[in-house]
Amino acid sequence: MVKGRLAERWQIMREAAEDWMGGRQTFKWLLTAIVAYLLLVLVLGIYWSREPSDIALYDSGDRPMVVGTVTTNMLIGVSEALLDKPGGFLSNDITPPGVLLDNMPAWEYGALIQVRDLTRAMRESFSRSQSQSTEDVDLAKAEPRFNFSNNSWAVPASESEYRDGIKYLKRYRDRLARVDDPQAQFYARADNLRYWLASVESRLGSLSQRLSASVGQRRLNTDLANDPSARQSTATPSEMMIKTPWLQIDDIFYEARGGSWALIQFLRAIEKDFADVLANKNARVSLQQIIRELEQTLQPMYSPMVLNGSGFGVLANHSLVMASYISRANAAIIDLRELLSKG
Repeated sequence: MVKGRLAERWQIMREAAEDWMGGRQTFKWLLTAIVAYLLLVLVLGIYWSREPSDIALYDSGDRPMVVGTVTTNMLIGVSEALLDKPGGFLSNDITPPGVLLDNMPAWEYGALIQVRDLTRAMRESFSRSQSQSTEDVDLAKAEPRFNFSNNSWAVPASESEYRDGIKYLKRYRDRLARVDDPQAQFYARADNLRYWLASVESRLGSLSQRLSASVGQRRLNTDLANDPSARQSTATPSEMMIKTPWLQIDDIFYEARGGSWALIQFLRAIEKDFADVLANKNARVSLQQIIRELEQTLQPMYSPMVLNGSGFGVLANHSLVMASYISRANAAIIDLRELLSKG
């Protein structure tokens, strides 16, 4: 009885649609076009969600390697990968399939944060001999470009600002290679490396906390710990419930994955440009271990979605696994910074 009524209603709706569209043939063609469009969106969405592969280190060939070239070129390579990967830059898309994807835009944001941090370190530390020295003109123009909003689709678009930043980075790289005109400099010193690693440490610590909050837990407020004279602007509870909203769990996971990918590329470049510093501190193996820990965060995902089981439950919790690797990398970075500070 119910099936008969449903079939009758479907027949009435189909006939009405055919009449409105001018006949059965037109209706079939339109239905076929819609199905084909949806399939195209699905295929493009899957293809555009593929993460970029590792970027090859800069090779100068037979020419002498100028200090800083590898790091600068890797920063350019990661920035270009964000814009030129399959689908391009998706964070500011307003049409399907880009607007329907959220994992890849989160991945892009994580990588973009690392690009911003390294660009700032190059402007404020790597390219300056001391705090009173003049900042590099091209890096001073590149940094604000990368700090432009990542979801602006027009006037100006995010991509155009980032490409301008890449253009200024390439100018700095070209000037760096002019040994007869040493206006651009890159100082590979232990204190400069510690400056950048401090921002990396802060980013990874935040990501670890946000990933761990996927299952929710009550945490004691330690904001003013170890300083009896410390004050804060407004009072907060002594114990708080921290839990990531359900719809943000996969976003944070892929943000951490994108940030880890970009950070691996940068650390490999740093290993080349700061080779003498690391050798002098016997710290190269420490840097390599950080890279090894972060590589574990990029293992293939065999689940169609980010699972969020309880810590010791039946289902896996991908966020906690990611937090474990990032916490270990963060601890290794803290040890590396301490090692670099010693004479």
